[in-house]
Amino acid sequence: MPTTYIWVNIPAYSMKIIDSDMIVMESNVIVGQPKTRTPLLTSNVVNFITYPQWTVPYSIIFKEMLPKIKANPSGYLNKQNLMVVDNNDNVLNPDSLNWGKYNKNYFPYLIKQRQGDDNSLGVLKFNFVNKYDVYLHDTNARWLFSKENRALSHGCVRIKDFMKLADFLVRNDTLRFPSDTLRSWINRKEKHYVTGFTRVPIFIRYFTCEEKNGGIRFYNDVYGEDRTLCQRYFDSKTL
Repeated sequence: MPTTYIWVNIPAYSMKIIDSDMIVMESNVIVGQPKTRTPLLTSNVVNFITYPQWTVPYSIIFKEMLPKIKANPSGYLNKQNLMVVDNNDNVLNPDSLNWGKYNKNYFPYLIKQRQGDDNSLGVLKFNFVNKYDVYLHDTNARWLFSKENRALSHGCVRIKDFMKLADFLVRNDTLRFPSDTLRSWINRKEKHYVTGFTRVPIFIRYFTCEEKNGGIRFYNDVYGEDRTLCQRYFDSKTL
């Protein structure tokens, strides 16, 4: 393993930062629902954004949003703080569009959620290259961190202590980012791209048990991976 890295364990609903074999930060997280799983991956966190804008994935548009938009275009979009934009990023009047002809095979627009406190990404988004279009981010539903079962997202990983992660990433650049800079941007609701820090590897994994405080801690098999393996390798065995 590298000297410094971010470790997300899906069944533990936990994210850790490991630095020189020490856990320097740990946070509760929310992961994907069983039907929209958080993928297993290895990448590097390369930047983060304050007050990000969310571009809704087409999978969510077609599976969840489109029927509700067709029933009440401007009403639903305004309530969710969403806007329809074309390929040139022009905002369109939803009531002027013929929603009856749009479906999963034909939808020539994007749907974006305006940045702000009620944005689904919250006030911070951490980017790392991956083919699944997932990322780490804050959330506008922070009360969900108090739930025992936190497999609740569409696949991204929501972080409870997002500011601690941001502080860690820029810890070696106090000239550009004094301790109060990030918080000032957020308090003023300003959008900034933060880059130039040393990339930190991130590992998203699925382990239903791990060492914790000198013992073994077991977690719920939230995606049924252990059950599948047991059926594959042991169902035909006799004791």
